[in-house]
Amino acid sequence: MRILDPVHDPRWDAVVGLHRDAGCFHTSAWAKVLHETYNHRPFYLQFSRGRRLAALIPLMEVRSPFTGRRGVCLPFSDACEPLIFDPEAMGLVRDRLVRFAQERRWKHLEIRGGKFFQLAARSATKFYGHTLDLRRGAEELSTRFSGPVRRAIRKAERSDVSAVVVRNRPAIGDFYRLHVQTRRRHGLPPQPASFFLNIYDHIIKPGLGFIVLAHRGSRPIAAAIFFRFGKNALYKYGASDKRFQEFRANNLVMWQGIQFLARNGAEKLHFGRTECENDGLRRFKLSWDTEEETIDYFRVDPSGRQCLIAAPHDSGFHKKIFGRLPLVFNRLAGSMIYPHLD
Repeated sequence: MRILDPVHDPRWDAVVGLHRDAGCFHTSAWAKVLHETYNHRPFYLQFSRGRRLAALIPLMEVRSPFTGRRGVCLPFSDACEPLIFDPEAMGLVRDRLVRFAQERRWKHLEIRGGKFFQLAARSATKFYGHTLDLRRGAEELSTRFSGPVRRAIRKAERSDVSAVVVRNRPAIGDFYRLHVQTRRRHGLPPQPASFFLNIYDHIIKPGLGFIVLAHRGSRPIAAAIFFRFGKNALYKYGASDKRFQEFRANNLVMWQGIQFLARNGAEKLHFGRTECENDGLRRFKLSWDTEEETIDYFRVDPSGRQCLIAAPHDSGFHKKIFGRLPLVFNRLAGSMIYPHLD
């Protein structure tokens, strides 16, 4: 096992690029976003057997006096499946990984995604994932969307909504203003502005992502952030102004992002994770002709023998609080809370 620091060591991305399933979460760019925003410490592990590469497992150590110290692959990442090159070595990799967690004195170790590397006998929690195959091309894709999706796109276009792909810093400001409003509607504090500025510096500016911004007239009314590494893309964040919801700008934003990715050689677009209880969001993602899968999060104690179950999300009292706070206090709460979360 070899430990690399992707924040300072450029060799990590070269090795990650060898795996067909590598996405933006696996890259040094995302490591820099997490490290610079929250000061999480990276431990990116490269496993070999003889001269043969066996696995790559990116980990961040999250340290907090309130939530403890743990290892996560990776914080604020919908799914970050370990990259497996040698399936026969997985038992040895798991044993060494657990020993490393013990050496770091983590209260638990968590892997987000386990199709090819199952850390435990059962998952801590499950989510839905949805992936769109972009290889059919934009024209054929559009014919396979559900009727409501196609009608929503046409309505946005008839309502003088325009959506464009941008990679400039002012667009991050437009997105963040919409993001703060959207998070309050959902009863959640927003991530700090520094998080999105770091996304701009390390992902969007170097060409690993882009923003789709929708306007009606001169007013931004919806936006989304997409990531891309190699052939794999991800719809990461979306936001909108509820006052203009009737114009269906979110659908046009998604469609513009899909067309841009398909034209530029991306093969897969992942729509991010969806909580199993969120039937509305699940139906929305399925309506784009996506393929559904289950994303398993695995969590073990330092011994590696005890499977831990994630605490259920509390969707009641705290959402009422954050849903009523003024935007400035919601932003302050986010900057104080997120460094302790993952």
